[in-house]
Amino acid sequence: MPAYMIVEVETTDEALMAEYRKHTPGLVAKFGGKFIVRGGKTRTLEGGWTPPRVVVLEFPSYEAAEKFYESPEYKPVLEMRLKAGKSKAILVDGHSG
Repeated sequence: MPAYMIVEVETTDEALMAEYRKHTPGLVAKFGGKFIVRGGKTRTLEGGWTPPRVVVLEFPSYEAAEKFYESPEYKPVLEMRLKAGKSKAILVDGHSG
């Protein structure tokens, strides 16, 4: 079953975030993932959630997504994102039972 990583991002350092974005596609692909949403227009439907930017990644499994996020290759790249702004991230199992 696929799994999805959903990230809300508010960028405060555009240059550093641009550098982060250069590194993520290759790393995501290395772990079998792909971008489903990478920014774009949003519309709040419920609850007052107004994220400045949303990114959704799909991985072939929950375990693959965890391996990506916890990998030594991604750690320095993740540190760039964390320094370049504020973010919230969750991992969701795609199994809907």
